[in-house]
Amino acid sequence: MDVIAAGFWGAFFGAAVLMFGASLYAFARSLRRVALMAALSSVVSALFVVAYLGWLPVGDADAQARLLAHVAMLSAVVLALMLLSMLGWLRRRELARPAVAALVATGVLVAVIGWFLEPVHALVLSSAVAFLVGATMLGIALRSALNGDSLGWAAVAGVWFMLLAVIGLTWIAVDRNVAWPVHAVSATAGVAYLAVMAAALWTRYSYLLELSEVMAHGPSYDPVTRMRSHSETSQMLGDIFVRRPGERQPIGIVVVSIANLYALENLHGRAAFNHALFLCASRLRRVVPAGVATGRLGDDGFLLVMHDVADPARLVQLARQLRERLSRPVILSTGRDPGELDTSRTEWRAEVGVGLLTVYPQVRPSQALAMVRAMSRTAWSYASRIAWFDDARGEIAELPIADAA
Repeated sequence: MDVIAAGFWGAFFGAAVLMFGASLYAFARSLRRVALMAALSSVVSALFVVAYLGWLPVGDADAQARLLAHVAMLSAVVLALMLLSMLGWLRRRELARPAVAALVATGVLVAVIGWFLEPVHALVLSSAVAFLVGATMLGIALRSALNGDSLGWAAVAGVWFMLLAVIGLTWIAVDRNVAWPVHAVSATAGVAYLAVMAAALWTRYSYLLELSEVMAHGPSYDPVTRMRSHSETSQMLGDIFVRRPGERQPIGIVVVSIANLYALENLHGRAAFNHALFLCASRLRRVVPAGVATGRLGDDGFLLVMHDVADPARLVQLARQLRERLSRPVILSTGRDPGELDTSRTEWRAEVGVGLLTVYPQVRPSQALAMVRAMSRTAWSYASRIAWFDDARGEIAELPIADAA
């Protein structure tokens, strides 16, 4: 294999490693099914490529051909089951058992028949059956797409790229002296397959994350910001104070208020308002570290509560990050219809005010919330856009420009 071909396969294995790392992250978030599918996609695909490129430590050509035959069927069965699971077939009992039985029986039957054939012929048989399994999955995916399944077209694209990679790798396994364009096309198809699978699994991952929030908060879940609603946020703050009446460690409270949301609504309508609120909430969630409770506050703000603020500098750093991230310009959709989401666009920048306060659990939560919310509105007039309570002066003050920069 020349340097150019090795470079293309290096890109493929890099994509496989990234996908496997993403599966570990999903597993850490307790989404085990999504993690399993991402891990299998990367590991099985990488195993298939390694085997067909001849990189496994098998010296004898006949032994290698028989090994490739088994790898081909194992990969075809596993990837087919993953696709059926992604399309929802394995959640339906009337479809799950026949599908699983047919795939497993096909794999076992081809493996047994292969032992009565010459090694090369067994490899050709397994590769052909693997291609037929992939073609069948392509038909199933196309049917799901035509029936309105949101993941159907992603599955069609993924299977198509997989079949292209299988053809190229089979050619490489049979003739080790193929030109580098065959390697390039096969590796590119493999990367495209992993990318499509990653996008499909991310869609599923995002859905499960949102579903977990809905199940946790029920009717109090706000679908626009994907956070606690205003009433649930107030209840959450009260519960934090009630559970810690004797604590001497202060609680950090941060309120972010957006000054120009109502002006945006008056100028471009409620759809633009909702889009801006959605984007601001998405940016805020990406900034907030683990262990900080968040929720929506009114129509134009967010509340963040940090437990046990041993180091006030963490609260200040969080305020800086929020001001910086939420103040970046965004492109908003101003139309309500789905077809207008990419055509009706305007640039908008949030006018953010951040208020931060450290209080002890003995303080009334409603009093603390009212104070820090007023501070966030006062911050609209500050150059730094951050207001805090200066203990030395005993009053609300602007966080110094030097510290906030």
